[in-house]
Amino acid sequence: MRFSGNNNPAKCFSSGSLVLLLAALLAVAACGPSGPAPDTIYHNAKVVTVNSGFDFAQAVAIHADTFVAIGGNKEILALAGPETDVVDLGGRTVLPGLIDAHAHPEKASLSEKEMPLDNPRTVAQCLDWITRMTASRQSGQWIIHDKLFATRLAELRPPSLAELDSVAPDNPVFLDGSYGGSINSAAMRASAITNEMDNPGLLRDPDTGRLNGQIRFTAFKLLKLPAPPQYSIAERAEALQLMLGRYNAVGFTSYTSGGMSLADTLLYQYMRGNDMLSARVFINIYNPVKFMGRSAGEVQQNLHALKVSTGHGDKWIRIGALKNVIDGGILTGTAWLREPWGPKARELFGVTDPQYRGIPRMGEQDFYAFARAGAGEGWKVTAHVTGGAGVDMMLDVFERVNEEIPVAPLRCSFIHGNFFTAQAIERSARLNIIADAQPAWFYKDADAMLHILGPERIKTFHPYKSLIEAGVVVSAGSDHMVILDDMESINPYSPWLAMWSMITRTTERGTVIVPEEALTREQALRCYTTNNAYASFEEELKGSIEPGKLADMIVIDRDYLSCPLEEIKDTQVLRTVVDGRTVYEK
Repeated sequence: MRFSGNNNPAKCFSSGSLVLLLAALLAVAACGPSGPAPDTIYHNAKVVTVNSGFDFAQAVAIHADTFVAIGGNKEILALAGPETDVVDLGGRTVLPGLIDAHAHPEKASLSEKEMPLDNPRTVAQCLDWITRMTASRQSGQWIIHDKLFATRLAELRPPSLAELDSVAPDNPVFLDGSYGGSINSAAMRASAITNEMDNPGLLRDPDTGRLNGQIRFTAFKLLKLPAPPQYSIAERAEALQLMLGRYNAVGFTSYTSGGMSLADTLLYQYMRGNDMLSARVFINIYNPVKFMGRSAGEVQQNLHALKVSTGHGDKWIRIGALKNVIDGGILTGTAWLREPWGPKARELFGVTDPQYRGIPRMGEQDFYAFARAGAGEGWKVTAHVTGGAGVDMMLDVFERVNEEIPVAPLRCSFIHGNFFTAQAIERSARLNIIADAQPAWFYKDADAMLHILGPERIKTFHPYKSLIEAGVVVSAGSDHMVILDDMESINPYSPWLAMWSMITRTTERGTVIVPEEALTREQALRCYTTNNAYASFEEELKGSIEPGKLADMIVIDRDYLSCPLEEIKDTQVLRTVVDGRTVYEK
């Protein structure tokens, strides 16, 4: 039942298709004299169901937490009872609630609690932020930017040691880029780091041989950082509640938490008990048992003792995948690549070895023990992996596991992945390994990767179309970690910006990169709805607007499917409904 070219929902509802009409008739029986009337009816809308046929409707009926009928205005309005709240949407577009496949709102919600963070685009803006922070700090107090990436600065370089020292001579500075970063001389003094130290994680000026302020994650432990602030569970819950409100405001009704310990999931239980949740969560669990150097059997025994695995929970809180970390990051030159990083990595990342391919965090045997044990206990297995060599190693392990335990039903995934050759895509499709992609990384980082790796290797960077056409499920997420705002956060979490970038292959610098990998609007929308529901084993519960599914939906201010392409990224959410109740209204 599809709309014609006419966008007036009162005129373009076709009765030729039986799919949604049958659903509506079944709902009439369910909500007739022997059943309850809907609590809410939304009508006079363009309802994009994102069901298997990508059908359209005009109205939806909700009872309690469930969609009970979807169809034309007349038949859905006929279901109304005296207490039904009937809402005329004035022709607006309705979509299923969006799902972020990978976010860290727990961390993000607290990221600006102690001091505001900027998202600088240039070295000068970065130095200006440090200057402002020194004015509010006593001498000797640390200034830390949690997630600043030099490759996202216009100059494609970090601030120099001299520049950092000029704006903060007496305050230790640490610009943390997750898997690499920058420190100033005051930070070296505070941490007793000297030029005489022999640590490969402390980088040096190639001409003088002296430390240049650049540091890799392998040397982070040398930094004598102040203890992080401690918050009560009530304070953490209040901050996260506000963060989820921001997610609701851009259209998210569910998300996957990128990684927590099992103990930290108590935060969500606390919020559930205090009616503070406005979005559903699938929580990835960082390796909860020791596995390095152990056999798969021993690791599995320890996992079994936890009495929990993927899928445990309810419609609000579910245990997600078992998560590990394979390598570093593309923005610090520590991702584990198939080929050497190359000559341009020398000036940007301080790479001196021409054969340097990045830093693997574990070998194949250790990851096999982890993955085999997880599969044996029914866990979905995943890992942070940012380079192609890490992707290939994970596939080697999944193929080994598959000889003993079928891997496809587990819906295992690569978190990030980034670089997929044709062979890796074929193997991923065969094993049903999900590509947990971050379109914001393409938007922010494809220019830098093109500059560093060249025009041939960039063809394997975020090849969305090739993945989907081969049968790989692409789930889209933000990896939101720092800063509250949806567009100014270090990894922007606006799904509209992300979908626009997936459709146009356009970067923040305005470059169109490998346009042949562009998605259609429908494909991009599925990456934030049905695909993400599938990734969390919840495709029967959410991801589309269908009778019997949870009543999660959004109303937006334009027709996503037909508005001018450039306007997609500016889409505004007017209403967000979760579990049948409005949690956000503009």
